[in-house]
Amino acid sequence: MAGRNERVSTFTSGSGDTDTRNGEQKKNLWTSMLESVASGKRLPEKNLLVLGGTPEAQREFIESLSSSEGRRNFDRHKTPPVANNFALGYTYYDVLDADQDDTLARVSLYLLSQPSNEFASLVSPLLNAETASHTALVILLDWSQPHQWLRQIWSWIQVLEEVMGRVSTESRHEMEDIMVSWKDRGRGGASINLDGTPTATGTSGDGDGLLPLGPGEWCEPLGLPLCVVCQNAQKMEFLEKSKAWKEPDFDTVLQYLRTVLLRHGASLIYTSQNTPSQLPLLIHSTLGITSLLKRQPLKHNVIDRDKIVVAPNWDSWGKIRILGGTFDAELISKGWEQDIKLPPGSSPGVRQDQGLNDEDVDGAPQTPTQYGPSAIVQYEDWCRDPNSGGLAVVESAMNDSKTIGIDSENPQDFLERQLKILEAFKAKVPEKAANGSPLSATRRVELPEEKSVNDHIGPVQFNMGGIQVDADDMLQRLKDRNAHVSSPDEEYHEGEEVAGGAVGNNTMTKEYDSEQLQNFFSGLMNKTAGAAGSPRS
Repeated sequence: MAGRNERVSTFTSGSGDTDTRNGEQKKNLWTSMLESVASGKRLPEKNLLVLGGTPEAQREFIESLSSSEGRRNFDRHKTPPVANNFALGYTYYDVLDADQDDTLARVSLYLLSQPSNEFASLVSPLLNAETASHTALVILLDWSQPHQWLRQIWSWIQVLEEVMGRVSTESRHEMEDIMVSWKDRGRGGASINLDGTPTATGTSGDGDGLLPLGPGEWCEPLGLPLCVVCQNAQKMEFLEKSKAWKEPDFDTVLQYLRTVLLRHGASLIYTSQNTPSQLPLLIHSTLGITSLLKRQPLKHNVIDRDKIVVAPNWDSWGKIRILGGTFDAELISKGWEQDIKLPPGSSPGVRQDQGLNDEDVDGAPQTPTQYGPSAIVQYEDWCRDPNSGGLAVVESAMNDSKTIGIDSENPQDFLERQLKILEAFKAKVPEKAANGSPLSATRRVELPEEKSVNDHIGPVQFNMGGIQVDADDMLQRLKDRNAHVSSPDEEYHEGEEVAGGAVGNNTMTKEYDSEQLQNFFSGLMNKTAGAAGSPRS
């Protein structure tokens, strides 16, 4: 029994952390199994920094990325809440495979609405050496205000420059390596895979025979891949039908965007609430998320004006000039370069008459500098030019106004001027009251109206015993008679010179007059009745 109790399980001792003969520590079997299972269930983490747009526009963007027909059939996938009403917002969603069974990655979205440098301290901790390679940038624009697009992009780039200045040196080196690898992605074939994997007709991102960089391309890398999303492209139809936009106007807007984004190696896409788009494919491939079952390449589109898709490393000045017009891609690119170099806190407000050579200030003909004016100023001047072929109504395209823009008056100045008018009006009211009572003034106003009505309908008459009697004439005679009778009585009372008998006589006169009047009408009635019974009647 004792020997049996002293026996020790060799499996237990072998699975524990014991020293081998060479002094090496054995690995715990259960720990290794748990670690392998945990690593197999660990989801790849991807980060997406969404800049711009209202909270509602950001929610629409998130829904377009995370919603799908297959996802709606699964109740187990619940939509996470979106917190984006204050400062830096956050939400997440899971990317499912084509069969909707496997989860490929979890995307964390950090949302920022206002382009303020004060938020740089909130964004910079998100970018480190570990997360930089799994992070992408998105700038949201809206077709309700296309005239502000270039200025909005410039404002967000200023914020990103402030953020990059706060990250560590190690993170900055990592971002430089990311930009080097991104310059070679999708440059070797017709089909585009932004994750660097080879396609049927193309080469891998690390292969040979890649096309060289063209002029104006990747001149200003931002450290992270950038995608610009122009939402609500269905409003283009409204601009065309109601605001006289032409096809060249839409092409010019696209030319400006493509030329500016070409310097940053950014992608561009138009989205609409009415039609599906390649937005999920573009964003997920930018983050390196690809399906294990179905690999779908990204297809560029510059033909359908409401379904524009421009992938990075595909565009060039030559392709931009194909749209036609007098657009100068080189001039705009150089102007954008000057805008990007402006110090923080400044505004790109240099117009053509302000960017001049020093030797031309003595009255000689002035010419722009060698870099030309600001790209933002050129774009906004073109938008406001009445002769630009439809874009004269850009600033009022989404309302019912008829003009390009109206300089509204300061509300305080307007109210102060109205107050003076009211005070002047009140000062004239006592003068009118002194001339006559308000009642008499009202009567003076009503009398002409009453007279006009009487003239219109004529005198009021009625038949009294076969005699046509004018009611107005009879009433006027009664008033005159009573006034004539009452006037001596009033005069006596005012002078206090009347005797007691005079008052009695006056009363008798009133009674006599009333009796006479009654006898007159009674006799008139009897006479009329007798006349009615005579043979003549």
